[in-house]
Amino acid sequence: MNTSPSFLLLFSYLILCTAPCIFAGDSAWNGHTPPGSSTPKTFAPYYVAPGAKGYSSSSPFIQYKGDWQIVYSPSFNHKAVHSTCQKHATISFNFNGTGVEWFGNCDKRHGAASVYIDKNLVSVSNAYCNTTSPLPSQRLFSTFSLRPGPHRLVIENSGDGCIDLNDLVVTRVEQSSRPILRRQLQHRSSNSDWTLNVDGSTGVNAMQLAVISETHAIVIDKVEHNPLTINGHPAWASIFDLKSRQVTPLEMQSNSFCAGGSFLSNGTLINVGGNPVVADHTSAADFGDLDGLQAIRIIEPCDDRHCSIKISEFHDSVRMASPRWYNTVLRIDDGSAMIMGGSKKGGWINNATVNNPTYEFYPPKDIHGSNGLPIHSPFLEQTLNSNLFPIAFSLPDGRVFIAANNDAMIYDWKTNTEERLPPIPNGVRVTYPMAGTGLLLPLSSENNYTPEVLLCGGSTVDDKKSGSEISSQDAASSQCSRIVLTREGIQAGWEVDDMPQARLMPDAVLLPTGQIVIVNGAGSGISGYGNVIDQVGVSNAANPVLTPVLYNLSADHGSRFTSQGMPSSSIPRMYHSVATLTPDGSVMIAGSNPNLDRSEIEYGTEYRVEWLSPPYMHGARPEIRKHQGSVGFGETSSLEVNRLKSGSDLKLALMDLGFVTHAVHSNSRLVFLDVERTSGNTLTFKGPPNGGVYPPGPAFLFLVEDGVPSEGVKIMVGDGKSPKVDQKAIENLLKSTQPDQYEKSRGKKGSEDEDSE
Repeated sequence: MNTSPSFLLLFSYLILCTAPCIFAGDSAWNGHTPPGSSTPKTFAPYYVAPGAKGYSSSSPFIQYKGDWQIVYSPSFNHKAVHSTCQKHATISFNFNGTGVEWFGNCDKRHGAASVYIDKNLVSVSNAYCNTTSPLPSQRLFSTFSLRPGPHRLVIENSGDGCIDLNDLVVTRVEQSSRPILRRQLQHRSSNSDWTLNVDGSTGVNAMQLAVISETHAIVIDKVEHNPLTINGHPAWASIFDLKSRQVTPLEMQSNSFCAGGSFLSNGTLINVGGNPVVADHTSAADFGDLDGLQAIRIIEPCDDRHCSIKISEFHDSVRMASPRWYNTVLRIDDGSAMIMGGSKKGGWINNATVNNPTYEFYPPKDIHGSNGLPIHSPFLEQTLNSNLFPIAFSLPDGRVFIAANNDAMIYDWKTNTEERLPPIPNGVRVTYPMAGTGLLLPLSSENNYTPEVLLCGGSTVDDKKSGSEISSQDAASSQCSRIVLTREGIQAGWEVDDMPQARLMPDAVLLPTGQIVIVNGAGSGISGYGNVIDQVGVSNAANPVLTPVLYNLSADHGSRFTSQGMPSSSIPRMYHSVATLTPDGSVMIAGSNPNLDRSEIEYGTEYRVEWLSPPYMHGARPEIRKHQGSVGFGETSSLEVNRLKSGSDLKLALMDLGFVTHAVHSNSRLVFLDVERTSGNTLTFKGPPNGGVYPPGPAFLFLVEDGVPSEGVKIMVGDGKSPKVDQKAIENLLKSTQPDQYEKSRGKKGSEDEDSE
């Protein structure tokens, strides 16, 4: 039997759990209820978002033709539905807006119906599902891509079953704020071949994003009324096909609201932490009675485009030792994950009451006497209040760079020692809710793998102020700071530059060329929603920055940034937006949702995907035709390539595309490998020297010829084995902790700073 390393890692955990353990676990979601309520209802797709308008089946604006019956039940949204089994029976509805949704019941007796808008057949929707008990209030049809103005909806029963009408919901927002746009748009600058296309929908808001193969990315959200459904309820995770732009829902047990994530050395992806219940402030029942605060969700990616991917959760046997919301997860040089910081219970901004100033590891480690339990961090204790989602990178010497608030340090996890760095200049704060972004700059043998860190954007707003003293119009920072992490570089301190525009919540994306493109974000305010004065909708931030900026790190100081020739977007990418490099070399831009739940008001929930394509996408490119699939540390390997020019300059970029959320690009990394031409179309190269330069795990390899990269191919760096499992540390963690440890404080009043998220 050929057993995968990832299975062995998971099995090592499960064998510790005795028979009474509940492996499947109860769903964390118990249903949407009105704000402030604590009594959950069935979580169905039906939802009237702010900015939309709902119409019950009894509305006088809906016309019925044929044999329709009114069925009454307390389980229906408005106690009644209209139902017909007659062939050609119709519903007609005139509305004014940009989208419409049809909700009805679904079971074995239901069938298909033709849907017409403005006399055009737009869908044949099937209300059949394989259950004898009706699933209520299912979304049977939706469109969000209509031109603003009057429209006519007609639904006609095909006659192979029954159809119901529970409700219709009309989206009335303007086109620039629509949540979904399925047609493709293109923006091309007259001065450049950079292009920006709108193509595809993520189905769930893209709060978290990671490329998992050459053909797919995973999208993770919080629990909310997304239009994508699974098993009769809205999904909060999906798989996005990078080739076809199609999306598939994923089932998830717990609430992944503001979780972190990382790949392990064996290729397993973990999604860590999630939503707490803040009963007095965020309407606990809206997010379920159980949450994902201690969850470790296990995702096994596969490289076959047609394979099935699922998310596994085993809360009684695989979990963190302590609750964490807004935690950062980092793969370190031994291939395990270091989990750092976060908040134990949540609220708008961190404070001493809810702060979790500790580290722990997955799999758990017995180091520094911890025996699998959290290790205290003075740095994360002293950097309150704006220190959630710390920016962190594993360094070539195995230590870890961490920035939080306006401070930074280097942490040696093997000796549990901290080396403080000079403060970030000019009082700029770079972590949530004054979120900036950061990158580890490219490493190579030419620079002796010397680490240098770049931090961009953020805010100088005082993190001790209450929300009533902060405005969405408070200016963000344009500052970018670099520091070389050598003794001489630290002594020299930070080098300061300025972006063309100030940005809060920007996303910085490494390109295979070594350049950096910065997208997304706002020109003012702070992260989050519902907390400050002058809110736009409920957003804490305003003035979206719509034009990307390119950063050339080798250019002279003062001339590294340019937006010349960059196309501008019409889609605000505010809080809960993401961006990542994809294997074809384009940048995927998605998300934006500064709202408690799906919304159609200004800065509403955004599902459209944009594709920013650099000039190299539009001409001839080198091609990697064959590779060995893995490379060991210091090991010589080879590639078969195509389309190389004689005498051209070649580079080989080894890249971790990262796990992206809240402007934090965990594990993002570019290492230029040593490469040589041999005979014909064969190149030889050496793997990274050790796990410090590139932590063992998955990577993408790009061949760059004269500044033009190939498409990336996925390889494994290292031996592909699971990180070391310490059974005694696991046993102690499970014995010493319980899942959902916040339970004892549920119902108690939170601290003054625990406003809505």
